[in-house]
Amino acid sequence: MNADVARQKIRAHADLNAFISLTEESGEGTVVGVKDVVDVRGTVTTAGARILPEETQSEDATVVRAVRAAGCIVVGKTNLHEFAFGVTSLNPHHGSVVNPRAPDRIAGGSSGGSAAAVAAGLVDWAMGTDTGGSIRIPAAMCGVVGFKPTIGTFDMTGVVPLSRSLDTLGPIAADVGTAEMAFAQMLGNQNWTAQPPVPLSEFRLAVIDGWADDLDADTAAAWQSAAAGLRSVDFPARDALNEVGLTILLAEAAAFHRHWLETRPDSYGKDVLEPLRRGLEVSSAAYVSALLEQSRLRVMAEDALQSQDVDALMVPATRIIAPRVADSFQRQDLTGYTRPFNTTGQPAVCLPVPTLGVPIGIQLVGRHGQDAKLLSIARAVERKWAALKLSLTR
Repeated sequence: MNADVARQKIRAHADLNAFISLTEESGEGTVVGVKDVVDVRGTVTTAGARILPEETQSEDATVVRAVRAAGCIVVGKTNLHEFAFGVTSLNPHHGSVVNPRAPDRIAGGSSGGSAAAVAAGLVDWAMGTDTGGSIRIPAAMCGVVGFKPTIGTFDMTGVVPLSRSLDTLGPIAADVGTAEMAFAQMLGNQNWTAQPPVPLSEFRLAVIDGWADDLDADTAAAWQSAAAGLRSVDFPARDALNEVGLTILLAEAAAFHRHWLETRPDSYGKDVLEPLRRGLEVSSAAYVSALLEQSRLRVMAEDALQSQDVDALMVPATRIIAPRVADSFQRQDLTGYTRPFNTTGQPAVCLPVPTLGVPIGIQLVGRHGQDAKLLSIARAVERKWAALKLSLTR
């Protein structure tokens, strides 16, 4: 894609509010949007907020240097939920991101601008961050692919943190093949080539016993179709995984924001200020206990897949379809199935399920460090679902 043409598209779709700022970079290559918590030289990193200094960055984040080395062109900084701490991307400071696939519904967050930019075809792929589902939730809402790699894969230098124990970077793309390429580019791999497809029958997939019993009607119908025929396996309890992850997130986010919470609380949006203040109430003992429990749960998760001979788990992405902008809902409705895999650190990819209505996403979750294998499985599932989508549209 040509970078100048991409910027013309972005300006023509300004109503989506997918970008906070644009660069002046030009040329032909892979055109990328970068979530505005990641430093890009020559731009201001806002984190979707009004608190950070309005200083032009002189250096790229480590991951941006990697994608440049792989031939990518950064055309702009994508919009997001303020400080990446939310699931709607309804941003009081920079305007709300519009869902291109369902304009009356939220784009999801926190990487909503990245998902919207990809869904609208404004960039070849976009970079997001994921602390409790912030890549996978907007991917599900906007009907695109979102990949959260194994936590620890990327150097997070130059990225505004939310929770250092849980944060990771990852790509959002229109399809799994592009997500694979983007992942390689984020790793700085300049010699990446697509691998031959592997039949889905070569992989051992399973669902988690008792994990999909609270879905809304549309999501349940999509889930039942996607997961038909897969065996059920045991896994650590979802509530425990969510509780531990949330405790760590709240404590670490509040620690990073403490000074501003004390000196500039009115500069935050209400929906971000409230959980940050909750984080201040997490005791040191509760935080340390959560970290220890996280270590135990990570071992249990890996043991569960290994002992039950599973290559990947299939899991709902969200409990409900994308809410309408004016709807009320619980944050847990969108994070309840994504946060567990930030707690365990496993790689997870969200794929759009074939549907003629509002986009719905399903996750595939792999084993620690087996990101390439998980993406191969995702490609195989995508091929199977592509045939189903063809039959739906006839």
